[in-house]
Amino acid sequence: MARAGLTTERVVRAGAELADEIGFEHVTPTELAKRCGVKTASLYSHVKNAHELKTEIALLALSELADLAATAVAGLAGRDALIALANVHRDYALRHPGRFTAARFRLAPDTAATSAGVRHAEMTRAILRGYDLAEPHQTHAVRLLGSVFSGYVGLEAAGGFSHSTPGSQESWTEILDALDVLLRAWPRRK
Repeated sequence: MARAGLTTERVVRAGAELADEIGFEHVTPTELAKRCGVKTASLYSHVKNAHELKTEIALLALSELADLAATAVAGLAGRDALIALANVHRDYALRHPGRFTAARFRLAPDTAATSAGVRHAEMTRAILRGYDLAEPHQTHAVRLLGSVFSGYVGLEAAGGFSHSTPGSQESWTEILDALDVLLRAWPRRK
């Protein structure tokens, strides 16, 4: 990237690409400056520091993932919507491992409240309406789904399932079937 073309958007996008290549935890202004062919100080007119850079990458990842999820679940309900949402998370994590990690970066409360993370929760809640879950059960289910999606794809991306049978796709399909059954039979204690 030529220095004259350096913008905040390009810096963040280059940071996201770098995260996919070397891991989100290794993205620093110094590493990004090398990627952009500039001195580290040149980045600071676009991002204040390493924390802001990581925050901006996280916001980009949340937005990308929310857009993909919205497209995937549009017009679907129940099990079909659940599977579509789950597969978007898995596919994104496999294609963009650094960004997927970034999407779980802890944001400041005011930043989180205005991020695409809110869209993720709203989409998951919309899917759960097909399972007739009221509060507080719906919140518990949102947390369960997020844990399963993040946990499974994190282990899969780290190679945790590559040395055993059945294959990870077979397990993924069975887990999604089990989630559907669980959500339909969710215990409704008062």
